Amino acid sequence: MRDDAPAITGVHHCSITCTDIEASVAWYQRLLRADEVPTRFPHFGREDTGYAVLLIEPRSGFAVGLHTNTGNDGKPFDESRTGLDHFAFNVATRADLEAWTAWLDELGIEHSGIREISDPFAFATVVFRDPDNIQLELFTTG
Repeated sequence: MRDDAPAITGVHHCSITCTDIEASVAWYQRLLRADEVPTRFPHFGREDTGYAVLLIEPRSGFAVGLHTNTGNDGKPFDESRTGLDHFAFNVATRADLEAWTAWLDELGIEHSGIREISDPFAFATVVFRDPDNIQLELFTTG
């Protein structure tokens, strides 16, 4: 490996195209207890195709951009097609995964429960889906 390659310092945001942006804004706000930036943003470089709402998770600063697009055919997300498979959020400990499963239960969001995997390394996950069927994952190592 070369040590002179540029580095990244983390993940700033993810952007998701939604079939019903208002429903997705409400869902992600509840899930992440996120604050909505009060400005609706045009799609940069293609302003006539829709807009985006930006939500900020206040503790980490992680941002979720939710987009509406005039070309959206309304079909739900399917990770078997080319493009995104899923998005994973890192959590620090197994106890955090347990707290998240309780939170998802409280919100009425179906999930996989905690899955422990040992190969190729030890980790645990909880998988669930957003209103557009996008697979989301909570992940911790150890």
